[in-house]
Amino acid sequence: MKLTVAEKIIKKHLVKGEMNKGEGIGLKIDQTLTQDSTGTMAYLQFEALGIDRVKTKRSVAYIDHNTLQAGPENADDHLYIQSIAKKHGIYFSKPGNGICHQVHLERFGVPGETILGSDSHTPTAGGIGMLAIGAGGLDVAVAMAGGEYYIDMPKIVNVKLTGKLKPGVSAKDIILKVLEICSVKGGVNKIFEYSGEGLKSLTVPERATITNMGAELGATTSIFPSDEVTYEFLKAQDREEDFTELKADKEAKYDEEIEINLNELKPLIACPHSPDNVVKVKELEGKKVNQIAIGSCTNSSYMDLMKVSNILDGKTISEDVSLVISPGSKQVLNMLAENGALAKLVSAGARILECACGPCIGMGQAPNTNGVSLRTFNRNFKGRSGTTSADIYLVSPEVAAVSAITGVMTNPLDYDYDLDVKMPEKFLINDNLIKAPAEAENDVSIVRGPNIKPFPETKALENEIEGNVLIKVGDNITTDHIMPSNAKLLPYRSNIPYLSEYCLTPCDENFPKRAKENDGGIIVAGTNYGQGSSREHAALAPLYLGVKAVIAKSFSRIHKQNLINNGILPLCFLDESDYDDINLLDKLVIKDLLTQIDNDFIILKSKDKEYKLKLTITDRQKEMLLAGGLLNLIKSN
Repeated sequence: MKLTVAEKIIKKHLVKGEMNKGEGIGLKIDQTLTQDSTGTMAYLQFEALGIDRVKTKRSVAYIDHNTLQAGPENADDHLYIQSIAKKHGIYFSKPGNGICHQVHLERFGVPGETILGSDSHTPTAGGIGMLAIGAGGLDVAVAMAGGEYYIDMPKIVNVKLTGKLKPGVSAKDIILKVLEICSVKGGVNKIFEYSGEGLKSLTVPERATITNMGAELGATTSIFPSDEVTYEFLKAQDREEDFTELKADKEAKYDEEIEINLNELKPLIACPHSPDNVVKVKELEGKKVNQIAIGSCTNSSYMDLMKVSNILDGKTISEDVSLVISPGSKQVLNMLAENGALAKLVSAGARILECACGPCIGMGQAPNTNGVSLRTFNRNFKGRSGTTSADIYLVSPEVAAVSAITGVMTNPLDYDYDLDVKMPEKFLINDNLIKAPAEAENDVSIVRGPNIKPFPETKALENEIEGNVLIKVGDNITTDHIMPSNAKLLPYRSNIPYLSEYCLTPCDENFPKRAKENDGGIIVAGTNYGQGSSREHAALAPLYLGVKAVIAKSFSRIHKQNLINNGILPLCFLDESDYDDINLLDKLVIKDLLTQIDNDFIILKSKDKEYKLKLTITDRQKEMLLAGGLLNLIKSN
């Protein structure tokens, strides 16, 4: 059988099931990563598993999200994660070392291996030829404990790239084009695998930009082959021993194919408030801009910021623009400082932020009221920036830098800048902010701050579910809607009781109060419910408030699994028009659930009417729901 790149890695790591499209499979996980926004909860769950030492080849804990320390909460969580890492065999990347995905690409990514991360942008590592998947923290905890990770065997989409990008057109424009073609829900249960002659001219950081933002497609992951370009990158990182060539077989079969001619691609921009709302920059030329932010795990590499530096060299940003730049890692910042590029950025008027996620996660730099912000980030959901009334546009570093000078949206193809940045033959290697774990036998004490609260417990599935509709929401509700993640709330990511007071408040400020008054209940939603971040807090906070089920037209992959992991039923309308017939505070009843769970559909009763619901789950997911969640199932076994 001729295999694709993704299929080769899956076959090598397959421990449960068969590689039949749509069927459940279990994969052995080589590496894991966590970040501090999701990490505290993941390590609390890891502790609950009772495992002394991680079983993976390499697990890394990064501090890159909650770095704004306005009180003790974030610092306390950092100390907890650091002590857990030291004790249980996990490498620890200190604050200031950089964004998890950028650092992992530089220092730890290994072609042909699997990595599971408690961050939805973990597929960034697909740029180096890894099968890299984002998941909830509990799934990552189980992987660290040696358990396999389960997905439905995805379809493989071949994105064939031909030609070569013109100066001023970038890798960001490639992924924006794919989003324009496929939409934010077009990648569910699919892997996007890139091929074609156009690969030869794309560096690993450019490939990583594409795989990073593949998360916005809802895809399981995205991946590039591991080739001579990959080898040169690893060699420059002094890691050539990690290289493995990995290419698709010539006669490999794909389920779908998209072809993009790079010669014809133009600079693109994603308009508010969705990454797939894509138009040509040319169509918006001249629109006034208030803020520009360059960075994030999508576009903060050395190559990206060198292009920005070249554009800004000898220029001054517009008096009406605030320009902030977040280097992706300490390595990037050090190299910019050594070669003088950093001075050019500062001289032009850029404000240099720390090597962290920063504005991308809503941690500072919120735009002005009704402001227009151009960002080289991956998401522009309404309110994610910290300013609900702001309009956020997603662009390439080239578009951002040129627009910073003019003060309006500007097409970089109309300007002549030196964008021919060469990949370094040798990156600056300094891993002094990455701390190795203690030996297997150790007496490291775990540090627990007062803000760290236990995660909510679940119970076995009951035979009857009864509850009122607590909220009815529309399509493409994100995890930012379900569990906001702004600078005020991020410090409380280890405190579910506190966070629950803000659950779904961007959609309805009375939701937490209504959930308590009704002793829990049911959420009703449209299509693609739970898109965006992998944060399992979007399942844990509803669980704490007594939510028993979510009935939607469809779910995003990661959030559906997080609901199941925590014992919440993810049900879909068999007839989507039934959504229109159910209203706020309607009483919903499902009887004989333990029998119905094996049927083709489940009967829901409301207002003397019956509705048919689908529960599309694997046998293992059924076991999890019956047990009341993944942790209960593991403990029972």
